[in-house]
Amino acid sequence: MILAELLALKRSDDAGLAAQLTQQLRALMAGGRIRSGAMLPSSRSLAAELDVARNTVTHAYEQLAAEGYLRVAARRRPVVTDDIEARFAKPALAPKREAARKPSLSPWALQLSDSDWPLSYQADFRPLRPGLADAREFPHEIWARCLRRSALRRRFNDQTVVNRPSLREALCDYLEVNRGVRAEADQILILPTAQAALTLIAATAIVAGDAVWTEDPGYPGAAAAFRAAGADVVGVRLDQWGMMRMCETRAPKLIFTTPSHQHPTGRVMPVARRTELLASAEPGKTWIVEDDYDGEFHFDSRPMPALQGLDREGRVLYLGTFAKAMTADIRLGYLVVPPQLARTMEIAQRHLGLIASVHVQEALAGFMADGHFLAHVRRMRRIYRGRRDHLATALTRHLDPVLTAEIPPGGMQLIARFKDGTVDRNAVARLVAAGVEVRALSSLALERPRDHGLLLGFAAWRENEIGAAVRIMANCLTGKRAARG
Repeated sequence: MILAELLALKRSDDAGLAAQLTQQLRALMAGGRIRSGAMLPSSRSLAAELDVARNTVTHAYEQLAAEGYLRVAARRRPVVTDDIEARFAKPALAPKREAARKPSLSPWALQLSDSDWPLSYQADFRPLRPGLADAREFPHEIWARCLRRSALRRRFNDQTVVNRPSLREALCDYLEVNRGVRAEADQILILPTAQAALTLIAATAIVAGDAVWTEDPGYPGAAAAFRAAGADVVGVRLDQWGMMRMCETRAPKLIFTTPSHQHPTGRVMPVARRTELLASAEPGKTWIVEDDYDGEFHFDSRPMPALQGLDREGRVLYLGTFAKAMTADIRLGYLVVPPQLARTMEIAQRHLGLIASVHVQEALAGFMADGHFLAHVRRMRRIYRGRRDHLATALTRHLDPVLTAEIPPGGMQLIARFKDGTVDRNAVARLVAAGVEVRALSSLALERPRDHGLLLGFAAWRENEIGAAVRIMANCLTGKRAARG
């Protein structure tokens, strides 16, 4: 065998001649072309045959010797080690089994596997996916300056401060003025997402077997987080004011609610119902999680103050996110906890690794302090209100025989219910295939679905996009080609 004939070095290759030679010799030994015990040419001889520098061959031989492919000694030609064939022998194929065994998972992982959250069908990013802010309207240049200013600062050496005081204080002031939240800055935890906050609550407040009440229909991510912690999750029906009371039932360990803008119906819980809800939660035994996921966007009146602001017994954990008010890629949520839980939950936050970027926190604090956050929210409130009205008008014009739209007082999405009892999941499948992404109202039910309809997002979509999507919906659901306009 003439070794040089098995090698093909390319002088133009960025990898370099020595690296190419090492790789090709290694492949020849692994493939059985060069056998155990074979003696290779001397470095001088192989260099002459390949027309390369001797150092190139020497380097390749030394690297292969270090990896255990060759034995080298002074004034002797390199020899291939004896175990090359055994090292690269293909393992015998395991006999086929009739059915693959399921992996052994923890109860937490099994609960997550059984849930349908996130939703199993995630189509492409296209109208009318609900729950999204319009990133195209976000002041990215201003945000980039805030990030740059944050990154250039040299005062983040203390990595033990996971919840930055500057953002805690900015949030504390904002929530007190705009949402009626009563808290001190050290009661606020900054988390990577709102879902991370739910995971933290589940880990610290839930024991397997605990009863948890959530709205039905409601936010599936909350039910998934609590079920994964072993809770017995019970869906509580809604009326026109949101979550109904369950007077005849013993109070649960935790109640999850979205009183300022119920997800997904958009209903607002009045003060009398909020007072009843607080009264049903015994201090120290029942916690209430208030998710104010899009509380910035109320169009027809000032938003009702948070449930947390009415609480005088430390029963409410208040949850919010910047993903709706800003853009989804901000990936920051926050949790306002009762004073007696603050230290424990911050320790749990560290243990679970639910820590948000220091630089992003500082950038957001600056963004808020300079007035950019409030200016953006006010602008988007006007834009989203116009888009809500445009979607409602388009649905009435093109789909009135099929759907009845419920116009929410705020938020980023609305519900359109079928008038004839159409099964919504079948309709959703047709719409997604046609290029319109909507969600089935029945998919948000915790118990047996009672209502069928569509959850339609309007915040992320401009009026021409909304109009085009509604025309596609009309064609799919009525079989008639909708006129433009």
